[in-house]
Amino acid sequence: MKRRDLIRLAVGTALAPPLRAFAQAPAKVYRIGLLGFAKGSPFEVPLMQGLARHGYVVDKNLTIERRAPSALAELVASQPDAIIAGGYAAAVAVKQGTTLPSVVFSAGDPVGIGLVESLARPGGHLTGVSDVSVEVTPKRLELLKEFAPKLRRVAMLWNADDPAMTLRYRASEAGAKALDINVQALGVREPADFDQAFSAMVQDMPDAILMVSDPLTNLNRKRVFEFATVHRLPGIYEYDFIVRDGGLMSYGIDLDEAFDRVGDLVDRILKGAKPSDLPFEQPTRFRFALNLTAAKAIGVEPSASLLARADEVIE
Repeated sequence: MKRRDLIRLAVGTALAPPLRAFAQAPAKVYRIGLLGFAKGSPFEVPLMQGLARHGYVVDKNLTIERRAPSALAELVASQPDAIIAGGYAAAVAVKQGTTLPSVVFSAGDPVGIGLVESLARPGGHLTGVSDVSVEVTPKRLELLKEFAPKLRRVAMLWNADDPAMTLRYRASEAGAKALDINVQALGVREPADFDQAFSAMVQDMPDAILMVSDPLTNLNRKRVFEFATVHRLPGIYEYDFIVRDGGLMSYGIDLDEAFDRVGDLVDRILKGAKPSDLPFEQPTRFRFALNLTAAKAIGVEPSASLLARADEVIE
């Protein structure tokens, strides 16, 4: 080898970066706190899918710390990069008990319950996906009335200890009155109250049931299904997973879209955005699900128009 080639090789080697510099630096692992999302919750899968669509996957670049609302202090002590709060109790906890950036889901009307100043500019450390019950409830009642044209009176089940669900019930009540439907109000506060609600319905039987969804009513949903089947009552619910589990009908937000928006808000916060600058998102996609097995159990065949409008038909 000529001398000038040896010099060129030596210079090139000296300037070359170490081999380890070519290896990709390990991705940052983010810590997300989940408040109010019990393990195995029906929201678990769409939530994780929503985060994954924005690049956050458990055991890759994401760790999850899960706590009940009453244990917020433990969650805060673990120093998560952000908190996702599910339900009214969790939303109030992060509103009052921390200043960590938080994304709220399924907590009711965020302005009506005092979580934020406005949807457009939340202020503070909270943002999330808002409740649209005022707009959606009339549609639920219209579908219920189409399924049961003689509907004149509907029993409404809701968690009376949850102010957000009480507001949602009131929106449902107003929607019913606008359609000339009378309301049998049946607030529950604990599992034992369902038996009292069922007794009240037996004594003064409604034409149908509308169940407002929250952790309490969702956990007791199969008891509602059984009562509805025995007494041949149509029922409508807020989420399609309830219909897949045995309920008759549901009309409500598309959970995939809603949690995609949750994932987007979390992503923006982790990249430096302030929750106060991120408007509360409003759902734009809704799903109507219908369970033919449940319809058969109460002796009713859905109309062709209802079947044609359903986004999902369970047989």
